Amino acid sequence: MFYQVLKYVLLGPLLRLVFRPRVEGLEHVPEEGAAIIAGNHLSFADHFVMPAIVPRRVTFLAKSEYFTGPGLKGRLTAAFFRGVGQIPVDRSGGRASRAAIASGLAVLRKGRLLGIYPEGTRSHDGRLYKGRTGVAAMALQAGVPVIPCAVIGTFEAQPAGRRLPRAVRITIRFGAPLDFSRYAGLADEHTALRAVTDRIMYAILTLSGQEYVDLYATEAKAQDRPHPQLRRRHTTPRTPPEAS
Repeated sequence: MFYQVLKYVLLGPLLRLVFRPRVEGLEHVPEEGAAIIAGNHLSFADHFVMPAIVPRRVTFLAKSEYFTGPGLKGRLTAAFFRGVGQIPVDRSGGRASRAAIASGLAVLRKGRLLGIYPEGTRSHDGRLYKGRTGVAAMALQAGVPVIPCAVIGTFEAQPAGRRLPRAVRITIRFGAPLDFSRYAGLADEHTALRAVTDRIMYAILTLSGQEYVDLYATEAKAQDRPHPQLRRRHTTPRTPPEAS
């Protein structure tokens, strides 16, 4: 109930007023059945603007920090994310990554839409970074299509550190579903997971038009390199045969 009120009465209309979203390719989102919507991640606002325009409910895997913040603000944030059905995930890797995949698979096995950001964290500079293979593991284990999605403009509207968004018109693009049935049974093969992930990132890149950096976003943030040095790593995701 809270999700419906938030989407159609409170937050949804406000987001449409502030961002005036252009929506392209919404017909690619299936009207029923399980699927993964994999998108770029530029802003905190991404959690809300894309789900607000998709007719079906989208459940996101959200970082656990949103559920463990201190004080009144932390409790309100946690209550909000739980209220809209988001699932906390630990991003520390290893066993935590396996738990996150299990949580995503539970959503898909109920025939629902799962939203995920393959980069694993927000882009700190507006560029697109290398995708983590968890999205591929879920797609192959569940046998579901992946719908690539690009949100354009939210970085300008609300970059990291900005509390209130600017009134910037955004664009939300959905691509045709990606079918990875040819990789069935290879969910434990790293080469297959990497190929599937790179195909997903290539589709997102095609939709978003961002610069691509062949580096994980967390590594780029940790290194804190000047922009010209990072340019040396610019490339595009490896394009598998079916995308040639």
